[in-house]
Amino acid sequence: MKTDYLLNITLPELTFYLFRWVLKFYLCAESVLQMFTNSHQHLIWILCPAGSQMGQGLWRIARNQQLQQQGYSGQGYLTREHGRRIPANNVSNTSHRKQAQGGIDIYHLLKTRKSKEQEGFINLEMLPPELSFTILSYLNATDLCLASCVWQDLANDELLWQGLCKSTWGHCSIYNKNPPLGFSFRKLYMQLDEGSLTFNANPDEGVNYFMSKGILDDSPKEIAKFIFCTRTLNWKKLRIYLDERRDVLDDLVTLHNFRNQFLPNALREFFRHIHAPEERGEYLETLITKFSHRFCACNPDLMRELGLSPDAVYVLCYSLILLSIDLTSPHVKNKMSKREFIRNTRRAAQNISEDFVGHLYDNIYLIGHVAA
Repeated sequence: MKTDYLLNITLPELTFYLFRWVLKFYLCAESVLQMFTNSHQHLIWILCPAGSQMGQGLWRIARNQQLQQQGYSGQGYLTREHGRRIPANNVSNTSHRKQAQGGIDIYHLLKTRKSKEQEGFINLEMLPPELSFTILSYLNATDLCLASCVWQDLANDELLWQGLCKSTWGHCSIYNKNPPLGFSFRKLYMQLDEGSLTFNANPDEGVNYFMSKGILDDSPKEIAKFIFCTRTLNWKKLRIYLDERRDVLDDLVTLHNFRNQFLPNALREFFRHIHAPEERGEYLETLITKFSHRFCACNPDLMRELGLSPDAVYVLCYSLILLSIDLTSPHVKNKMSKREFIRNTRRAAQNISEDFVGHLYDNIYLIGHVAA
C-alpha cells in the first residue's frame, strides 16, 4: 500500500516534501550551532583546528555574534548615530578629533546635527575664513546677495565681488586705476550689469554709460579689450556697433592670436568673437580681409612654407564659407565632393598644394561650419 502511494506521487508533491525536510534540517542545525557557539566557544579551537576552513568559519560566526551583543554589526560598524554609521576603527580617531585642543573642530562641526528630526545648516561664520570664502565663491551675484542677508560680513567681502566682476567682464579700465573714495566691487558689478543691459538695447548709449561711470576710457583699444573679454553682450548689437566703429574693429582683430592654428579653426575662433553677418556684403569682405592679414602676421613661417599671401588666404576663407554652407545646408541636395572642392579652389589660387586643400575639406566635413 505504501509502495503504491510512492509510485503514484507527483513531481510537485515530491519537491514539496523534500523542501520541507531540508528546511527542518537547516533550522535544527542552526539552533544547535548557535547553542554550541554561545556556550562552548572555547571548544571550537579544540574540535576544529584554527587553520581549517570549518574552524575559521565557526570562529567567525561566534565572533560576529559577540560583536552584535556589544553593539557592533557584522561588518565592524557601530550602530547608527543620527542616521549615519560610524566605522569601528574610526571611533578612536573621532573621539580624538572631538577632544583636540586649539582652533575649531571642523570635523565635529560638519558632522553634528541639532537633532534626529531637524538638521541645521552649517554656520559659515564658525568656519575658517578661507573655507567660507571658497564656499561662497561658487555663488552667482543673485545668490550672493541673498547670502548677505544671513552672513553680511562674509558675502559683502570685496574679494568675492571682485572675482564676479572679473569673471564676467574680463577687462575694464577701472581695474588698472587707483580706486576712488568709496569704491566697492559690489557697486561696480551693479554698474557693469546695468551698462551691459544698456548696450544690448543701444550700443552707443551703453558705451557712453561705461565712460560716464569711469569704467572705460574713451579709447578704441580699451573698448576693443572690453568687448574681447566680455561674453554678456548681444552679438547682433555688437555687430552693428563694430560696423559703425571700424577703429574699434581694427583693435579687436589685433587682439586675436592665430599662431600655429589650422586655418578653419582660426576662422571659427575669429567668428566666435566677431560674428559674421547673415548676408554677403561689404562688412563680410572687410572681416575676411582683416582676418587674412592677421592670420598671415601670426604665421609668417607657415606662409613662406606654403607660399601663401593674404590674398590667397582671403580666397581660401571664402571657399571655406561656401563649402560650409554647401555641406551643412539641408536645402542643398547634391553636396560638393572633395575632388570638386580641390579643383575649384586651385583654379582661384594656383600656388596652393592639393594636399593642403584636401585637409581643409576634411576639417569642414568632420567639424562643421566655420561661421556657425
